[in-house]
This record gives sequence, C-alpha cells and structure tokens, in this order.
Amino acid sequence: MNYFIIDDDPAIRAMLIDMIEDEDLGKVMGEAEDGSLVDNDLLALKKVDVVLIDLLMPKRDGIETIRVLSSEFKGKFVMISQVEAKELIGEVYSLGAEYYITKPLNRIEISGVLKKVNERVILEKSIRGIQESLTLLKGHQSPPFGSSHTKNIIEAGRSLISDLGIIGESGSEDLMNILEFLQDQKQKFGSFYILPSLKDIFYGYAKKTLGEQATEAEIQKESKASEQRVRRAIYHVLIHIASLGLTDYTNPKFEAYSSTFFDFSEVRKKMLELEGKSEKSNNQSRINMKKFIQSLYLESKQLVD
Repeated sequence: MNYFIIDDDPAIRAMLIDMIEDEDLGKVMGEAEDGSLVDNDLLALKKVDVVLIDLLMPKRDGIETIRVLSSEFKGKFVMISQVEAKELIGEVYSLGAEYYITKPLNRIEISGVLKKVNERVILEKSIRGIQESLTLLKGHQSPPFGSSHTKNIIEAGRSLISDLGIIGESGSEDLMNILEFLQDQKQKFGSFYILPSLKDIFYGYAKKTLGEQATEAEIQKESKASEQRVRRAIYHVLIHIASLGLTDYTNPKFEAYSSTFFDFSEVRKKMLELEGKSEKSNNQSRINMKKFIQSLYLESKQLVD
C-alpha cells in the first residue's frame, strides 16, 4: 500500500512513517507540510493509495485539501487532528474521509485503522478489476449471466462486511457463502426468484455446503450452527453501528447503514445501552436477520450492477 502524509509538524510525519514501516503496512511515497503543496498529478505520479492528512495547516487546511483532491483521487483519506469538534468531524466524513484519528497519536489505533483501510482498498481494487474484465468481455461477446457475476457479488459483499466491522468474525464467511447461494438461485430461477424464508436460506446453504451425500440430520445441524454464527456476527455489527452513532451522529456510515441493515429502533436501543442509559441485555434474538441478509444481498448487487 502506498501512503502520502500531509502535516505541518515534521515530528508527526516522522512518527507516522516509523509506524507504517514498523508495522509493515506499506510504503510512504512522499510527504508535505501543507495541503497547498499537493495536487492530483503528484498523487498519481506516486501511485498513492492512502493520504494521511492533518486538519489544521497554515495555508490550505485538511478539509479544503480533501475537497480539491477528491474530484480525481480515487484512494482513501484518513484525517488526523487534535480537534474534536463534532461539526468539523462530520464535514470531514461527508467529504469522503474513511477515518478521523485524534492526536496525540496512538500506535495501536493507527495500526488498526490503517489495516482496515488497506483491506478496503484491496477489496475495491479487486472489484474494479473484475468489472473492467467484464466490460472487456462484453465488448467481444455477450456471455450468459453466470459465475463471474457471482464472484463480483461476493467481492462487493466482502467490502460491505469490512465496512460493517466484522471482517474477522466467523459468521462473516457464512454470510459470504449465503450471498453466493442466493446469487446462484437468482441465476437459476431468473426474474421469478423471490428471496426465500430465513429457514430455507440456511437449509439450502447448508445442503449445498455439505453436498449430496449429507444426511438430513447433518444438514439440520449445520443449518442451525451457521444461523447462530451469523446471528452473533450481525449482533456485533449492531454494536459497531451504534458505537459509530454515539461518536458522531452524522457519520456517513452510521447514516447509511443504521436503517439499511436494521430497524432503527433497535440501533437506538443499543446506543442507549452503550451510553448506560438502559439496562444491558443480549438482544440477539430480536435482530431482524432476514432484513440484514436481504439488505446485504441487495446492496452487494447494487455495487456491481
């Protein structure tokens, strides 16, 4: 991964370079002391994937710099600042920044954030590569709607899963397999296909996973096990989304995902619980799993259609 650092404090720039190199997160391709010294031609020349940028700088601040660069730069911005004003943080997110990290810098936090950003960049590059390949293929022939589109759906799903904060959860792999199962069914039945019941989704997925030799008892056991893994993963998403809302109610991910994947009333209850304003309870059983899976499938399709 290629980084570019924009910060008027040389000590901060040096610290970030050391962190990136020590954690083997990528290469720092360049640095600048002010946003006015950076343009899209420079970022393109350096093949930059991620820009780490300070909010407050003497000539052109971080917000204005992102506004100027975002018209052409297709990589990711990570804002770093000691300012914690919610209205400024909200504006940073609205311009497309992936994360907002407050100073003083914490090595563990920086490492964790950049690893997530790296995963997102890799996934998006993979999706773009697949889309470009499909475009070239369509230019020579009219292929049937087949496995290449299913692969696209899965890559898009992984990108969303990463955004939702459960890329490492065991249930996330079940969700990817469910996406593949649903897309295969869609291709089989075409426009007549209707998303099946939750029970049928897990049963069909388990049957496909285990193969034709599996007994009914084995299929039922795997179906229930995968349902529990997915339920736990979705519950972790709920906590992640609620935490985003508590940190910044205008966070674009919170605004986009809180009502897309959940009933907002459940998100609000979890926010109150995390604030200590309501009794803590494990409400996994009340999560609308069908809504979450359907939304994941439709959002993934929208990314690649």
